[in-house]
Amino acid sequence: MFISFEGIDGSGKSTQARLLAETLRAEGHDVLVTREPGGSPGAEEIRHLVLEGSPDRWSAETEILLFTAARRDHLERTIGPALAAGRIVICDRFADSTRMYQGLTRGDLRSTVDALHQMMIGVEPDLTFLVDIDPAEGLGRALARKGHEERFEDFGLGMQQRMREGFLALAKEFSTRFRVIDGTRAPEDVARDVAAATRLALGAPAST
Repeated sequence: MFISFEGIDGSGKSTQARLLAETLRAEGHDVLVTREPGGSPGAEEIRHLVLEGSPDRWSAETEILLFTAARRDHLERTIGPALAAGRIVICDRFADSTRMYQGLTRGDLRSTVDALHQMMIGVEPDLTFLVDIDPAEGLGRALARKGHEERFEDFGLGMQQRMREGFLALAKEFSTRFRVIDGTRAPEDVARDVAAATRLALGAPAST
């Protein structure tokens, strides 16, 4: 199974991806945790290009090409082989993030994103968790990390608000694979709901 986590910056999706992996491993599953952009040596190099520097470093069109290149390498070298080996792959962001960041919030480029995705990727997750949180709280969390990869956070609260609206719209568009999770609660409460939904998708009991 291919599982992705999506959400605005600071939503806690990375934490939830890690907690789900720990739960599934404890239950006997072979799990790979990866991330985007990144997840393979080449894609990690592209990650530094797109997540660091000033907000106007790249145009949205250039970003789409860079993210697609990173995703293709990630798919070829990491995700595809793991799925072929029967592992559960948990990915912190996938194509839905490109649909949001470059496709909608930085211009009306969704058709370009989708065309490139169909041509070069052609894969969607089996299950996507959208960790939903208030944009102001999420941005505050993200900026509090004081890391080097804050290029998109520097676009400000307005972009985070548009992204939240866009992610919720995506969840309706791809309702068969999306599960919207309230991310404002304690991490362990969020993790409990995520694990239950995952077990259900795997055909296992909702609780063990």
